[in-house]
Amino acid sequence: MKNIFIVLIMLAAINSNAQWEQCDGPRGGYLRVYTLAIKGNSIFMGTDFDGVSYTTNNGASWIQTSLNNKTVYSLAISGDNIFAGTQEGVYLSTNNGIIWTQTALNNYEVPSLAVSGNNIFAGTLSGFYKSTNNGLTWTQTSLNNVSIRSLAVSGNNIFAGTSDSGVYLSADNGMNWTHTSLDNKLVYSILANGNNIFAGTWYNGIYFSSDNGASWTQTSLNNKTVRSLIALGNYVFAGTEQSGIYCSTNNGASWTQTDLNNKDVISFAVSGTNVFAGTDGFGTYFPTNYGANWIQTAVNRHSIFSLSSTGGILFAGVDKYPPGYGGVHISTNNGGNWYQTPLNNENISCIAVNGNKIYAGTYADPYPSYYCIYISLNNGSSWAQCALTGKNILSLTAFGNYVIAGTQLNGVYLSNNNGNTWTQTGLFNQSVISFARMVNYVFAGTQDSGVYISTDNGASWAQTELNDKQVYSLAVNGNNIFAGTRFNGVYLSTNNGSSWTQTALNNQDVSSLAVSGNYIFAAANNSESGSSSVYLSTNNGVNWTEKNQGFINLRYLHIYNLLIADNYIFAGTWNYSVWRRSLSEIIGIQSMGTKIPNSFSLSQNYPNPFNPRTVISFQLPAVSDVMLKVYDVTGKEIATLVNARLHPGTYNTTFDGSGLNSGVYFYKLSMSDFSETKRMLLIK
Repeated sequence: MKNIFIVLIMLAAINSNAQWEQCDGPRGGYLRVYTLAIKGNSIFMGTDFDGVSYTTNNGASWIQTSLNNKTVYSLAISGDNIFAGTQEGVYLSTNNGIIWTQTALNNYEVPSLAVSGNNIFAGTLSGFYKSTNNGLTWTQTSLNNVSIRSLAVSGNNIFAGTSDSGVYLSADNGMNWTHTSLDNKLVYSILANGNNIFAGTWYNGIYFSSDNGASWTQTSLNNKTVRSLIALGNYVFAGTEQSGIYCSTNNGASWTQTDLNNKDVISFAVSGTNVFAGTDGFGTYFPTNYGANWIQTAVNRHSIFSLSSTGGILFAGVDKYPPGYGGVHISTNNGGNWYQTPLNNENISCIAVNGNKIYAGTYADPYPSYYCIYISLNNGSSWAQCALTGKNILSLTAFGNYVIAGTQLNGVYLSNNNGNTWTQTGLFNQSVISFARMVNYVFAGTQDSGVYISTDNGASWAQTELNDKQVYSLAVNGNNIFAGTRFNGVYLSTNNGSSWTQTALNNQDVSSLAVSGNYIFAAANNSESGSSSVYLSTNNGVNWTEKNQGFINLRYLHIYNLLIADNYIFAGTWNYSVWRRSLSEIIGIQSMGTKIPNSFSLSQNYPNPFNPRTVISFQLPAVSDVMLKVYDVTGKEIATLVNARLHPGTYNTTFDGSGLNSGVYFYKLSMSDFSETKRMLLIK
């Protein structure tokens, strides 16, 4: 029993944190936040098309819940219950968003929700509904012929802001309603702060009432569309269209514009002494100095078109929308933090690194008339334009003094002087979307005509046998060339493209390939389901294993590119920025500590005998290229468990003998000047 317990602990350690995690950026990207709500230490946001997400660290990172494909206009918290008003009714979660259930109010658009005791109120485009049993049943009240945009509760009073009829008041939990004197406005937002009621209107600013709506006074903020209102003590915050946030400390007698002054602010929430603001397109902000200054939280929603690395620096090519957020971003700590370079107003479609030279290709539609390739000689601190103009650049590769650019519909351009001058070399009417190099060969993947090969550094091109596929990605591993195609998966050539064989990953849209040792990774996208997966092969595509842990609850996740650097594999995605995963973990190696061993060693597997899994541990005192293989008694290779460059430390990996017969097997560790073989016994 003791031995079994130890093994379970070791296996649990191997599998802990075994998933993809989103990096902290590049920050930015489009995110419309219709509503915010607070539950304990969690802040929930309802978004346009992307459902509900939450943060437990004041917006430093966000986690999407399983309600991930709806437009959520409103949120309300009642004890352990979270209610979400969507374009198709109200949903309920009782476990912080892990599971959502649609309530009986299931066929109405719900712009507003409110809670009072055991009562849940829903303002719909068809009137006011009430539930006293957590949404199991709903009752429509007498306010049944108006479109309700906003709700607020003050004691026994409920205020409803409508699309064209101003504000209504109920003093009996919504059963009966009175039309207040503010009767001819579109009221986007209602705030009840003690005895003071504020109404935010379309184009007419804010109205104020201190007598439950019997009379209203237009405040000095009188010419704005006010989408959201909230109070924090004596502070009243107003979120406007195009003019950001205003603050009043005297019940609206005067207003001061904060430094968040150029955004559409459509939602608020208060957590302790903090106010969070949701915007139309720019995610969420939180304030400092009671709203005098605002800081954007982690909106990691960029589209990453390209990834590259050199000398411990990651480069990400980013979609330029919203304006000012795109261009080239860099990270010097494996994606922990990202910084925007001065090349910040372009769509960066591809990045190539050659020594100290960083090349960035840009893309625009319609075709631009400006220079479309940039070069940096100082890791992105500054950029200069290369002399290739008027072309959409889809792919780049650089080596020696050569730079080769693949364009949209204009084939290949070649520079033999680091981008100073360019010559069009071939594939004149092709869109060239990928490159790979193998010693003296350059391979090009095209939009419609498969793979081409050049033996003279891109000066001329010949079509290979793979001649009728859309080839999005290419990768080289020794003498093997892999081609990722649209709809037809991955192909392999072992003879420089003279012939190709379709691998077992044969029905996927493969957007990117990455290679580390004998580990081949493929990013595959399913356009129908809107999902993406990362697959791993350790035997040149004979078998593939899905490595998708962590890519959950993401609406329309699309992986554009994969990059292996510094013992991580990175994924650049559409609309979800950059993700990463430990390379040693994803291929089945777990670091067991940071202490540096004194010598190389290979431990006896545990347990031994085993059925069907066993753990193998090894140590290395220096950075080494590590190979760990399993053989049967005849010397036939059964499996490669490790083929990677690892840092000093102690590592575990697991061998699974599920498909093998009982018997004796050997495992051999080879690294640097060290080699050792040990015997193990599989008993079924």
